[in-house]
Amino acid sequence: MTARDSPSTLGWLDGLPTTVQFSVLSCGVFLFFGIHNFLQEAMMRFDGFEFGVMLGFMEVFGVAVCSFLEREYIAKERGRVAPLSAYPLLTGCLLASSALSNIALNYINFPTKVVFRSCKLIPTMLVASILHNRVFSVVEYLCAAAICAGLIFFAAADWQLTPSFHPIGLVFVTLSVCADAVLPNAQERLFRLGSSRLEVTLFTNIFTLIVMTCSTMLSGDFMGLFRLAQQNHVLAMYMAIYTFIAYIAISIHMTIVKKFGGVAAVLVATGRKGMTLVLSFLFFPKAFSWFYVLGASLVLGGLLFSSLHRIKSKSKDQQDSSSRTKSNGEDAMQSKV
Repeated sequence: MTARDSPSTLGWLDGLPTTVQFSVLSCGVFLFFGIHNFLQEAMMRFDGFEFGVMLGFMEVFGVAVCSFLEREYIAKERGRVAPLSAYPLLTGCLLASSALSNIALNYINFPTKVVFRSCKLIPTMLVASILHNRVFSVVEYLCAAAICAGLIFFAAADWQLTPSFHPIGLVFVTLSVCADAVLPNAQERLFRLGSSRLEVTLFTNIFTLIVMTCSTMLSGDFMGLFRLAQQNHVLAMYMAIYTFIAYIAISIHMTIVKKFGGVAAVLVATGRKGMTLVLSFLFFPKAFSWFYVLGASLVLGGLLFSSLHRIKSKSKDQQDSSSRTKSNGEDAMQSKV
């Protein structure tokens, strides 16, 4: 059984009208990602919470458990297609992406992390330009420039207004974005081998969980957070919800991609990131600067236009290819006549 024919955990939606389906799924994305991001920032504000890496550990643990349950009891998949030798790269990328982005929260505030984590476009373009000599369109270069400018504005505001700010936080979150840009390409290679989404998700997160368990036990972060949670039951409750909420949010987002395509998913994702920034300032008051607004507008606007332009170009290429195929077929028929 492949990812395409695996039963969906959201199959009950199929009987509803299309507009209702999209509305329900969009609300689900906003709700569950909103809860996830709220809990993440709330836990970082608990006295004595200095275990940013454990946020990544909890996410990986939750995804590993949920993907196992979905694969075993819903999709009923068995076995493994990809060789184990294919997973060290994925494990390293996921480890760097998850751990570094959450460690960065010890040095930068949450909105800055959200904005920087949104910018996979920059390293993706750099890798494609250097390794594949790819030339991008003027629109894509302008979007990249807007995103870079937005990052500069956001970082400048954080530098001025956040007492705990340290440039190393920007380094950590930037490295996590670079790892995050490599991860989908590595996963795509396994999909071409015939691996399902659940197989790749499960084994990548299991191997990452093993590495993170060993590293956090050695560093003392694991036991440090465990002791802190024993003393604070509210924190323990937040941790339990946070561990599994990410998988629900990601599953709903992937359902939107599958049912309504990339454009709808990009619009929902951009709106969700904007909501995250607004809620962060509302629920967790912090020093405000118009640089935050300007930076977020440039970054989210650049990402939105770039994604829509890429989808439009891909659609146009497919139409042109289809037209050429049809034209060649007609020419062949005429020659036979």
